Amino acid sequence: MTTYHFIGIKGTGMSALAHILHDSGENVQGSDVEKRFFTQKSLEDKNIPIFPFSETNIKEGLTVIAGNAFSDNHPEIKGALNQGLTFYRYHEFLGEWLKQFTSIAITGAHGKTSTTGLLAHVLNESYPISYLIGDGTGKGHVDSEYFAFEACEYRRHFLSYEPDYALMTNIDFDHPDYFTSIDDVFDAFQSMAEQVKKGIIACGDDEQLQQIQAKVPVVYYGFSSTNDFQAQNVRETEYGTEFDVFVRNTYYDTFNIPMYGDHNVLNALSVVAICHYEDIKADKMKALNSFGGVKRRFTEKIVGSQVLVDDYAHHPREITATIETARKKYKDKPITVIFQPHTFTRTRTFLQEFADSLNLADHIYLCDIFGSAREETGKLTIYDLQELIEGSSILDLSNTEVLMEHQDNVLLFMGAGDIQKFQESYENQLEVVSSNQVKKA
Repeated sequence: MTTYHFIGIKGTGMSALAHILHDSGENVQGSDVEKRFFTQKSLEDKNIPIFPFSETNIKEGLTVIAGNAFSDNHPEIKGALNQGLTFYRYHEFLGEWLKQFTSIAITGAHGKTSTTGLLAHVLNESYPISYLIGDGTGKGHVDSEYFAFEACEYRRHFLSYEPDYALMTNIDFDHPDYFTSIDDVFDAFQSMAEQVKKGIIACGDDEQLQQIQAKVPVVYYGFSSTNDFQAQNVRETEYGTEFDVFVRNTYYDTFNIPMYGDHNVLNALSVVAICHYEDIKADKMKALNSFGGVKRRFTEKIVGSQVLVDDYAHHPREITATIETARKKYKDKPITVIFQPHTFTRTRTFLQEFADSLNLADHIYLCDIFGSAREETGKLTIYDLQELIEGSSILDLSNTEVLMEHQDNVLLFMGAGDIQKFQESYENQLEVVSSNQVKKA
């Protein structure tokens, strides 16, 4: 029996896939940098070995799966290729693995992770399933009927998949280091649509998705009356959001979700649509109301009079949605944003859009741009964004205590880099202050 070795096992997709193989009875190990990541604990809880990167990790008998962040010049990848070991890139292996299930690919520029989490939660009420979520969460089951997985459009990696179903949340211009325009992004999604085997569930409120052509049925969902599945009578409650679902203009049922914001209603509606298409009963779909969320998507912590929120938002549209959620959930609290841009290319491309979306907050703090493995430096600086946002401040890791000025605020820590370290620093400052107050007392 082979052992699967993951090069870059702490990556969100890679760690999720490692969980799936482990849960399915396979031998799993991996390697990565020694810096601690939020995906690490759950791997350690399953006693999955994690080694520091080293060519000596590559031994005879391994099946090697490499994360897409690493080039062919990585010592472990070179070692695997030189030894002639069975070798896959992440998306290549996933494309093979999903063929044994009824597979549902969740894709789109925004909302993939939350929607995959929602769908997995609901399907798990009715069937043994496997799922891969982009927050590093994965689960395998030897008797799985369904496999729900997040399918990323970056570098057209999702074209390695031929899923039974595709759930498409939206098409938007992102990853400007790879895609050249919105038309280029659309072309990628059109190519993906042509590989789907049974059906596509697409947001009909999205102008780009309305143009998708496919050989399989395309079922549309959204707020507009032209959609096959429509959300009506949306009501915010003390516990979240309630809405009625109409199927081809006929009332179907009423659903509740423990979240706020139109984007969350759309995500839930897409899950209702795919489940309805697969003949899952409405009472099973009511599991939507017990969804606990996914990692780094409006993850809340209450400290005194402040609400600290950790969120992955790194695109102007996502920032707008996150601020909308905070406004609807905490109507009486001012919103303070602490934002760390992710990649120089994205920041430069959407500089004005970032400024416009951040200006929806009451107070704005900006952190230095987080470069990716693909582009560690750039001529652009965080001051270029600050110039476009009147009254904004630069936040340094050494002075996070300034956030204490915003009592009774919602503090949104947003970004796809290492924004968590700013929240951790601030929480440490709060502990110091609290400790000193106890001593004085």
